[in-house]
Amino acid sequence: MSARFLVGVGAWLLGAGAATGGSLLAVSLLGRGIIAPAAGQQLTVAAVNRALASEAAEAPRPSPTATPSATPSPAPPPRHLKARPAAPTTPVVAAPAPQPTSAVLTSVGGTVVARCEAAGAYLVSWSPQQGYAGAGVIRGPAAVVQAKFGNGQRVVVMKVSCSGGVPSATVTSHKWSDDGSGHDT
Repeated sequence: MSARFLVGVGAWLLGAGAATGGSLLAVSLLGRGIIAPAAGQQLTVAAVNRALASEAAEAPRPSPTATPSATPSPAPPPRHLKARPAAPTTPVVAAPAPQPTSAVLTSVGGTVVARCEAAGAYLVSWSPQQGYAGAGVIRGPAAVVQAKFGNGQRVVVMKVSCSGGVPSATVTSHKWSDDGSGHDT
């Protein structure tokens, strides 16, 4: 073998090793989270719900006493006219729009983050549990939205609706059909 061939093989091996090492480092960082809350700490459903509620509470709301600064002040009446006292007015205060309520809902097949909006329930995101895959989603907004998770043997259906502005799920499970549709035949 020539020295040129050996140098080429060595350079290729060095490049492949560097690429593999870089890829493993990137996957490791993604697995831990780039900005992890604490080393090895997993978030619970309750912690995620608290964070969502805290975020909604911290959202800036319009001040009910704020007046537009671009409104010109009324011109003084001409000198030859008598000024009449203005009729008392009641300021109109617009109530802040209600913040959508989000919740993390979990089943054996997967987890969804749902939100209640004026038009109905809305699936913000969904994620299958290990061993399951997404088998169909109706995202909404609608009166009832759903996410299906299947593992080849069973289908778990999460139907989400809103009651009092709070999302809740009804979970059903059945055998996976032979045609792969997720329905019993």
